[in-house]
Amino acid sequence: MLPTADAVRAALATVKDPEIRRPITDLNMVDRVDVRSDGHVDLVVLITIAGCPMKDTIERDVTAAVRSVPGVTGVSLSLVPMTDAQRDELRVQLRGGATKDIPFARPESRTSVYAIASGKGGVGKSTVTVNLAASLAARGLSVGVLDADVYGFSVPRMLGVTTRPTRIGDMILPPVAHGVRVISVGMFVEGNAAVVWRGPMLHRALQQFLADVFWGDLDVLLMDLPPGTGDVAISTAQLIPATEIIVVTTPQTAAAEVAERAGAIALQTRQKVVGVIENMSGLVLPDGSTLDVFGSGGGRQVAESLTRSTGTNVPLLGQVPLAVPVREAGDAGTPIVLSSPQDPSAVALASVAATLANRAKPLTRVPLGLSVAGR
Repeated sequence: MLPTADAVRAALATVKDPEIRRPITDLNMVDRVDVRSDGHVDLVVLITIAGCPMKDTIERDVTAAVRSVPGVTGVSLSLVPMTDAQRDELRVQLRGGATKDIPFARPESRTSVYAIASGKGGVGKSTVTVNLAASLAARGLSVGVLDADVYGFSVPRMLGVTTRPTRIGDMILPPVAHGVRVISVGMFVEGNAAVVWRGPMLHRALQQFLADVFWGDLDVLLMDLPPGTGDVAISTAQLIPATEIIVVTTPQTAAAEVAERAGAIALQTRQKVVGVIENMSGLVLPDGSTLDVFGSGGGRQVAESLTRSTGTNVPLLGQVPLAVPVREAGDAGTPIVLSSPQDPSAVALASVAATLANRAKPLTRVPLGLSVAGR
């Protein structure tokens, strides 16, 4: 029995664009389907640009889907770049015809936005960010990571991102790694070049990443902030007032004292501090004992201090052991929660992710659609 064009299109509806994460049929990317008398299928599928970085993935997924249709004897696939008019139509479709703004700042947004902050560098803030993102995505949530650490970007390497974002006019499609949508300044510089920007440029870059990037319908957006309480932390609070803060520290007293300042910015920006994560909390030795390389108690100290200063409960969300596999996994581009989920550090990070996944987004500023009825 020969396959029908409708059967082929139904199979193609199961193929998602790897960048936009929607079925290619919904995006009008299937331009032509012809079925020959011998069961061979000729296809034309549209791609966003000629140099689309996910071209090979689309070709593989489309071919596999069509070959799975009963009666198909072969597949000839042509990938054709969209015209300017087609790209404009796609951009309007994705944005719903809305003006360009920051979707997470809208009152009706249901995305939980977490700013991962630290008082100083070197506490493993980016490692915590990518592992939380990967763990949340593995739980089935739609997750994005914005690497806002402009000067010290490291998220692309830690998530194994090697492709650049795709531009459709003024819209940017972020690469996807381990099910996480990722954007970083590191994707726009050549090699390991340094970024030398001052305050206004930092604000503009953050605004562009939030407004111009097509994030889709995210459940969670994690923002890896630079250390301290400078321009980016302030801009984050201005651009997305509902952002909640997670403070990362090490057990060391000196680091904890600095971390308290990073969390205390919430008093001025009127943001909520979700909790504290103590990273590098102890090194497990071969004999089973634990060596407190950076001391102990710093995370609890920060949590208790912020609880007092903010007047709200700021819990210690987790204590992540110091472990060589965590560093190795980050260098390899596969977070430890995925590469070695049974490792104590991975277990601790996954536990924090579970806590975040179970948090309901607050209804603050969300309109309820109520109106005053006349009498």
